Amino acid sequence: MNLLNKKERERYMDEFKIEAYGKINLALDVVGRRNDGYHDLNTIMQQIDLKDIITIKSREKGIKIECNIPEVPLNSSNLVYNAWDKMKEKSGLDRGAHIIIEKNIPVASGLAGGSTNAAAVLKGLNKLWRLNLSNEELMDIGVSIGADVPFCIVGGTALAKGIGEKLETLSSFSNKFILLANPGMPVSTTHVYEKLNIDGIKKKPNMDMLVQAVENDDLYFLAKNMENVLEEVTIKEFKEIKTIKEDMIKYGAIGSLMSGSGPTVFGIFDNEKDLIRCKNKLEKKVDKVIITKTI
Repeated sequence: MNLLNKKERERYMDEFKIEAYGKINLALDVVGRRNDGYHDLNTIMQQIDLKDIITIKSREKGIKIECNIPEVPLNSSNLVYNAWDKMKEKSGLDRGAHIIIEKNIPVASGLAGGSTNAAAVLKGLNKLWRLNLSNEELMDIGVSIGADVPFCIVGGTALAKGIGEKLETLSSFSNKFILLANPGMPVSTTHVYEKLNIDGIKKKPNMDMLVQAVENDDLYFLAKNMENVLEEVTIKEFKEIKTIKEDMIKYGAIGSLMSGSGPTVFGIFDNEKDLIRCKNKLEKKVDKVIITKTI
């Protein structure tokens, strides 16, 4: 029995709340620079349960963006604005949206906070406007917004190539203990890629072996062999990232790596006791320390 009357049902369908999950890179290699200014990547992306909450409401015209974090832009520089604009273009509908972002993922942190918000808006507007677009169609729109958006649409565990749009789903690497440590400074992804000397990269991840470790659910091999070539740029500019990585290992992580272009560092743990101990130690010197897990 449907307990909602017609008016209440219509109101319910005109508002969607979507969980927008962050990600970490279990390995990241840059294999070339493209003519369009982007870089070709080879990376293992992993969804985590740290999430923003996106509420999307119908609006007759235009877009209104709200957020609980003051430093998040509320104009066209926010990726959710681009997502709304692209969906208008794709659908041919001139409809508005009121988007409320409850932000828990640190801003400009290498955890795909902006990208996952955009992905949530694409999925939400697809429902709100009853467009019935497939995930593949949403991913095609998403890649024009940001390289991480297609992954944020599908989630889970994936090997990503190209600029991030070529995704190969891997076996689930869920329920792994993860500690995030964000030292608080924003890092420009564009700047890091511009500074990277691709020909001078000293240590690259063995992606085939790391993918196999994921497929085999081999936590220890993966944790001890993770590499992110972007560390060569970001750590030179922010020495505290190297210190956080060393502290993670010192206090019980079986592996530690910077996610994306940084500055967030994550540690992988094989038990909750060491995870909590490390969190308590790092909280004394790092701006944000967050317990999460892979999903």
